[in-house]
Amino acid sequence: MDAALEEAKKAEARGEVPIGAVVVRDGEILARAGNRTLELRDPTAHAEMLAIRAAATAVSSERLVDCDLYVTLEPCPMCAAAASFARIRRLYYGAADPKGGAVESGVRYFADASCHHVPEIYGGIGETESAAMLRDFFRAKR
Repeated sequence: MDAALEEAKKAEARGEVPIGAVVVRDGEILARAGNRTLELRDPTAHAEMLAIRAAATAVSSERLVDCDLYVTLEPCPMCAAAASFARIRRLYYGAADPKGGAVESGVRYFADASCHHVPEIYGGIGETESAAMLRDFFRAKR
């Protein structure tokens, strides 16, 4: 999670919402990313999406069955679906997102019958630092 937090800090330095993600296999980071929606003018350029894409390229497969995803904020519906389609083994996330999250908040994507793959889910990892970073970011914007 420390590497995901580093990516969130880099995203914040670029003026992006401070969210970071890493994909790990066998203790090795395959891919890392922070939000880039503003920079790329791409609403799908969430940290999770970018990290999943990069990891899939790194292993030359759309399936990341033996990989774990660490992200600083509870994934939204799009990112939860991407993790499912990629067959992510374990999902670790920091802060809950009552407004936009889709794991334990909101639509609860993985609990839906249309979800074909459910990773093991571990929330609250690095929650304090993740939540503080987001609170401080949005407080400064207001």
